[in-house]
Amino acid sequence: MYHSFEVDGVDHELWLSSSQQGYRLHLRDQVIAPVAFTHRSDSSGILTIAGESEPVRFAIEGELIHLHICGRTRILRYNDPLRASASGNNETRVLVARAPMPGFVVAITVSSGQSVSAGMALMTIESMKLETIIRSPQDGIVDRIHVKEGESFEHDVVLVTLSKEGR
Repeated sequence: MYHSFEVDGVDHELWLSSSQQGYRLHLRDQVIAPVAFTHRSDSSGILTIAGESEPVRFAIEGELIHLHICGRTRILRYNDPLRASASGNNETRVLVARAPMPGFVVAITVSSGQSVSAGMALMTIESMKLETIIRSPQDGIVDRIHVKEGESFEHDVVLVTLSKEGR
């Protein structure tokens, strides 16, 4: 799954892939391995990149991540790939939540006809042993759920179709 973070006004795309030693970090044309994060508390952990470990403190505030590492504090803005793909055409009255990666459905937390608000959990998926919550890109009504619990799916498939209220 691609992730995009804005740091000091510059967008950075990256993704993780699994390896025998844990994960590899892909950043532009670079591959950095192994990469691991050990969560110690709600706001701290140890980040290990290519054998070098550093304590990390963080606070998450919506799309903002306040990160303190190596004596410096940075503010990152997470650009949600689901929100970006769903809002590609603001003129459309039908919205979709797409699969950010291949995986399978762990749990569906909404039903057809249900009103949802932006950021509300629609379902939980699992990919590469990591659970991800698929959230509504904006307010609307669940028009159709395209998958069932336990069902597998491919990258970029439509998981849930929403319609705007008052359609």
